[in-house]
Amino acid sequence: MEPRHGARYDDILALARATEDAGFDAFFRSDHLLGVDPRDRGYRPTDCWTTLGGLARDTTRVRLGALVGAATFRAPGLLATIVASADEMSGGRVELGLGTGWYEREHDAFGIPFPPTRERFDRFEEQLEIITGLWRLGEGEEFSFHGKHYRVDANATPPRPAQHPHPPVIIGGSGPKRTPAIAARFADEFNGALGGDLRERFAVFARACEAIGRDPDDARRSAVLPVACGRTPAEVERRGAVMGSDLMRANASIGSPAQVTERIAGLREAGADTVYLHIYDIHDLEHIALLGAEVLPHVAVAPVAAGQRG
Repeated sequence: MEPRHGARYDDILALARATEDAGFDAFFRSDHLLGVDPRDRGYRPTDCWTTLGGLARDTTRVRLGALVGAATFRAPGLLATIVASADEMSGGRVELGLGTGWYEREHDAFGIPFPPTRERFDRFEEQLEIITGLWRLGEGEEFSFHGKHYRVDANATPPRPAQHPHPPVIIGGSGPKRTPAIAARFADEFNGALGGDLRERFAVFARACEAIGRDPDDARRSAVLPVACGRTPAEVERRGAVMGSDLMRANASIGSPAQVTERIAGLREAGADTVYLHIYDIHDLEHIALLGAEVLPHVAVAPVAAGQRG
């Protein structure tokens, strides 16, 4: 969910329930406080994890998460606790998507510090050390971490998520070095992001895993596909017109259910086992129903184990 003008919780809940009713595996939202156009005075921000906590109680089946959260927004120990709380509230349906943060104007508008790129990556890596370290802490143990940017002293009462050993961690992006290296260490899923050669990004991630002795097949591989699907040319044109940016349109599947199905098949051939359909018009619930009825049945999926998605 990437709303053009923001959303109220009731709007988000309606879309999540439509996703659940249509048969999809998961509902993910963006973690933004401004829209694509920072001058959009009608944008209504909502906090990502507050709304995911609400959805944890107001949905019953779909897995829930952010694609992806901004590491600049929340302190690591607090984020570990927030996610663990939502995971418990949902009965173990939450996943943590996390990135460095990128939208500088958004940070300026809400008084959130926005360090240079290298520092954001350093902070991001330290956050993952702390979050996963707290989640993996055994009974009777204490966790401490002394990094350049964050410090945790002898935490013996860590947050306990419902899932074991912890909610899946999703990391993604197009960077050729630090992103795949960090993902190789921490990610349960690597997301290839938008644009470029998806097959090559997955190959770079695989090489990063092999460099540290990890089996690359331990992690899911996912892709994002902006979608404007319609039964008629008029429906396709109307839904395509609301996409938020030239980048989205350039990488979107805009067409009939058969064309969207074919595009998803291409992403699978490139190595993706999970595809996120990126939706902008959050009030167009008929769009979700159409995708569920005429695309989802034709997309081959692997068997889904407990706590996983196909």
